[in-house]
Amino acid sequence: MTHTLITGGCGFIGSHLAEALLARGHRVTVIDDLSTGAIENIASFRGHDRFSHHIDTVLNRPLMAELVDAADEVYHLAAAVGVRLIVERPVATIETNIKGTEVVLELASKKGKRVLIASSSEVYGKGARVPMAEGDDCVLGPSVSPRWSYACSKLIDEFLALAHHGERDLPTLVARFFNTVGPRQTGAYGMVIPRMVDSALAGEPIVVHGDGEQTRTFCHVADVVEAIIALMATPSAMGRVFNVGGVEEISIVDLARLVKKVAGSRSEIRHVSHREVFGEGFEDLRRRVPDITRLRETIDWQPRHTLRQIVEDVVASRRGEGG
Repeated sequence: MTHTLITGGCGFIGSHLAEALLARGHRVTVIDDLSTGAIENIASFRGHDRFSHHIDTVLNRPLMAELVDAADEVYHLAAAVGVRLIVERPVATIETNIKGTEVVLELASKKGKRVLIASSSEVYGKGARVPMAEGDDCVLGPSVSPRWSYACSKLIDEFLALAHHGERDLPTLVARFFNTVGPRQTGAYGMVIPRMVDSALAGEPIVVHGDGEQTRTFCHVADVVEAIIALMATPSAMGRVFNVGGVEEISIVDLARLVKKVAGSRSEIRHVSHREVFGEGFEDLRRRVPDITRLRETIDWQPRHTLRQIVEDVVASRRGEGG
């Protein structure tokens, strides 16, 4: 029986991953400090006889040493998340992301444990090429702009993972997530679809930042979980970086219209400047679309959920929560 450790396991992606691995027969241990995760996310399987959880930080080295030692593999998902949190708390963002990854990789290297490091499409920065491929340059903005601190911290995480693989032969890989969406995701940290859905269901204005012509892709959490489980089980994936994301590009204003339609809402769509929301100097990318060729060729993966299905699922889950 495979014993899996998930850092950030009470979070949005982490809880879905834990649930999926339990269904596959794994023994699962999670650690989460609940800074952005929630006990409610693991409520449906908290009492499972193959599941255990620790409410603590990955910076607790003695505890992490015990947990990594007992595990066969580690999914390192614990991180500061959300644009709003990054802008408001840059120190915590940088320290959480870099120090936590250092601890995980150092402990895993001692015992040769398999590790997946979660990264982000933010690392591409101002990269002009679309779709974005793993070998493209990462072009970041100036250090005086707080938003780039997140991208830089995740890039350092990637460098650390690849260095441990190259120098210490650690079986590790990096997954760059592009806007993962689904049930249990909170809109509190600026996640666009749950934020829009909550507004639509409450009859409040659906806020679009800027002119709304910036485009993104979105991927259902179930598809993301399927991809990273397959990657972890694939020896040829080790030492490599993979984009994990959707294939339907949509402008944010069209996304707002889709949310409004699916929710059956009469909310107005209101445009608000980035400066008003995030302060002076905030830079937003016009397009962020992943090239998933490498992922498809490595594990024969393709997202199964359409964008409309993703929005329908989020709307249904929010209504189920009484929202």
